[in-house]
Amino acid sequence: MARRTKEEALVTRELILDAAERVFHQRGVSRTSLQEIAKEAGLTRGAIYWHFENKGELFHAMMERVTLPMMARMTEITPEDEARPLDKIRRNTAAALREIAHNPQVRRVFEIAMQKVEYVDEMQEMQQRKISGRNECMDDMQHLLQIAQQLGHIKADAHLRNTTIGLFALVGGIKYNWLLDPEAFDLEAVGLATLDAYLA
Repeated sequence: MARRTKEEALVTRELILDAAERVFHQRGVSRTSLQEIAKEAGLTRGAIYWHFENKGELFHAMMERVTLPMMARMTEITPEDEARPLDKIRRNTAAALREIAHNPQVRRVFEIAMQKVEYVDEMQEMQQRKISGRNECMDDMQHLLQIAQQLGHIKADAHLRNTTIGLFALVGGIKYNWLLDPEAFDLEAVGLATLDAYLA
């Protein structure tokens, strides 16, 4: 019985996250209330509070559902990755761009994160979490660049932190600009061509 209750709770949690994703995307995060999310999910507001402390926590969980698998790919480094670290960066970037371009849920969540959220009031704490996540991702990327530098794959005098910031800004900027106007260019083709030019 306890297992069934736990499974039901997980189903309800996913239902809430799905509803939040739809309403955040339609109305924007700051203009969305928990009552509206509850209505969209066919639940009471109390059911939402049972799973999430506030709208910020709900937003964070919605983001993590999509971004954690992407981040896990970056942090897992195999012996092959250590031998070819730039290939690892390229492969991870290609996978992320492909998901944004072709997976409607991933695209929707990135649109919310980049276009439909203001980090004010209850969302201010989420901005700090976003910065922390970004810093972790940049540290992982810098680690791969450090290995590449030790192997002689990039210039010995390259400033690794600056190179990492530039690489992170390049990929983030391409995603942002594509999400503004998806018809403007092919995200995967342009993204990878630009990445290759930067790494070269």
